[in-house]
Amino acid sequence: MFRPILMGLVAGQRAMTPLSALAGAARRGTLPYDNAAARLMASPLFSAGGVAMAVAEMVGDKTKTAPDRTVFLGLLARTITAGFAGATLSPPKRQVAGAALGIGAAILSSHGGLALRKRAMRRWGQTSTGFAEDALVLAAANAIANARPSLNR
Repeated sequence: MFRPILMGLVAGQRAMTPLSALAGAARRGTLPYDNAAARLMASPLFSAGGVAMAVAEMVGDKTKTAPDRTVFLGLLARTITAGFAGATLSPPKRQVAGAALGIGAAILSSHGGLALRKRAMRRWGQTSTGFAEDALVLAAANAIANARPSLNR
């Protein structure tokens, strides 16, 4: 049950990126389990919506008016997507535990990631640190979503 934790860490940085990565994996048939969430994410409408929301979030993050990821609505979005992703990546009958692990990791990651980002922004600015964070988050989410099932133990 390592993948739900890892995807929760990703969700703590970008709420919509886990949905986008999992939708892509579902469309390719590389998710570890065939469950209701995986089938929903494989639908073209959900897949396109996940990608569009992830792109919008990444663009919005670079604006001066972007709220901190730990404000109530931002943290709520992160916990919802982390829980959904955690359940999707968990074996049958362990989906509630996977959701809980993802949510816990997202909350911790949101606060830790915000502290690191603020520190980096003082040195390199908002836009460049945002692009660097986006690259890391995208790479991690896709690696987690498409990892071999042995990571799920």
